[in-house]
Amino acid sequence: MRVGVRGLTVRIGNVTILQPVDLDVEDGEFFALLGPSGCGKTTFLRVLAGLERPASGRVWIGDQVVSDADGVFLPPEARDVGFVFQSYALWPHMTVFENVAFPLKSRGWAKAKIPEQVDWALRMVGLAHLSSRPVTALSGGQQQRVAIARAIVAHPKLLLMDEPLSNLDADLRREVRDEIRRLQQELQITTLYVTHDQEEAFAISDRIAVMNAGQILQVGSAKQIYDAPQHAAVAHFLGLKVLEGELVREGGQAALEIHGSRVPCAVPDALPEGPVEIALDAGKLRVWQPRDPSEAPPAAALPAFVERVAFSGRWGWRARVRLWEGVALELYTPAELQEGTDVLLVGEPGFLRVVGPVAATPATATMG
Repeated sequence: MRVGVRGLTVRIGNVTILQPVDLDVEDGEFFALLGPSGCGKTTFLRVLAGLERPASGRVWIGDQVVSDADGVFLPPEARDVGFVFQSYALWPHMTVFENVAFPLKSRGWAKAKIPEQVDWALRMVGLAHLSSRPVTALSGGQQQRVAIARAIVAHPKLLLMDEPLSNLDADLRREVRDEIRRLQQELQITTLYVTHDQEEAFAISDRIAVMNAGQILQVGSAKQIYDAPQHAAVAHFLGLKVLEGELVREGGQAALEIHGSRVPCAVPDALPEGPVEIALDAGKLRVWQPRDPSEAPPAAALPAFVERVAFSGRWGWRARVRLWEGVALELYTPAELQEGTDVLLVGEPGFLRVVGPVAATPATATMG
């Protein structure tokens, strides 16, 4: 079931929670809303579910307009939407069966059909054997699966999930997130999934919208967004270091000048020379180590000073290095570095990405 949003705005008093937002989600797509706490992700879901009334804009699910500026506003029970809350929101005095059956009873399903439907939903999440158990006797992961079963039991057109794994430990998060993806693919249900966890969004989504301060800054696949952030706030959120440099062109070749170093790059022809914002990916940097003492360093190497080194187990050594005053980053190396020494850093293709001109419309680039 397709979802469309045009010009969506949400205000609480004089505070704008969502600025005019446009978005299209395709039928059967697993779509993540990714961003820091307070950026408007949950509010967006609540608008889709009918739990929040927007100030303006139009929202439709499938071919049905569920909210618009002309006064149309379908209540939650008329939208055929399943919602998995961050807090599970289970009834503690009910059994697993009773919790999952609750939406069916509320919708007036025939009593004789409910057990079969509940059993189907519990089998989908692997909990049919716990049907009669009180939900308070379940682990956190099991409770979350009950919440998911309750959300899908009536075969909704749209599934909304608000930080569903935030209360689980790291190992269980990975296990349940893979189960959620498997379930979504099996049911082919359009799903919008809210998270602040980049790894989580990247692992299970078809596409992602990165949000900040009530706006959608960029939409694309995980690889598209990571390889070519189109806004400094997107790059910051992805853990990239945002710097300012100078784009220069000589003899048809483009290069970035950063604090005295010049690094060749590939950028769109339309991007003019001048100051640009650059995203630096520390994960694609390594310490240059010559094969023999006479080997000259690469022309594009970045000088750095090793401030701190710590052992990090299977990741080797984590080093904090300072490129220049006020600009430091952390990187992992297989060999221990000596604190207080100077090193040269070289990058793999793509370690620098042009976000766009400083204080201008964003553009993207990849390293040549």
